[in-house]
Amino acid sequence: MLSSFGSLFGRKAGHKGGPVIPEPPANSAPLVREYSRGPTFSKVFRWRLPDGQTEEPKRVEVVGSFTHWQPVPLARDSVLDAWHVTLHHLQGNRTHHYMLLVDGKPTYDKGCDGLAVPHGPQEEKYQLQTDKGPRVFMLFAQTK
Repeated sequence: MLSSFGSLFGRKAGHKGGPVIPEPPANSAPLVREYSRGPTFSKVFRWRLPDGQTEEPKRVEVVGSFTHWQPVPLARDSVLDAWHVTLHHLQGNRTHHYMLLVDGKPTYDKGCDGLAVPHGPQEEKYQLQTDKGPRVFMLFAQTK
């Protein structure tokens, strides 16, 4: 009934299951170019200056398996005193590898889900040295 009511006004009825995340504007370049079949999700990546650091970087970027290891810039938000970007259409139900880059150099992400051994030349290019050897960050892409 609701779907027929919505069609009277030329709109589709809303779907159940949570809030609708708006798509990026049609005239903007997509941040994640490959659309996969199956469940997808959106993720906010955020980075703040470490305690004691006062000099702001020129650029902050995220690279990962979901961007085909192409850098995506984070925008500076002076209200939150952080840099952030929201990426849409990340493939769900899998683990992604990624890195945050500050002025082109890998930096630690407090919000990562874990650390993984880098696999392949693209991941090795962005690896971060830890006490246990080179690592990249993991993002567990769980969807309902």
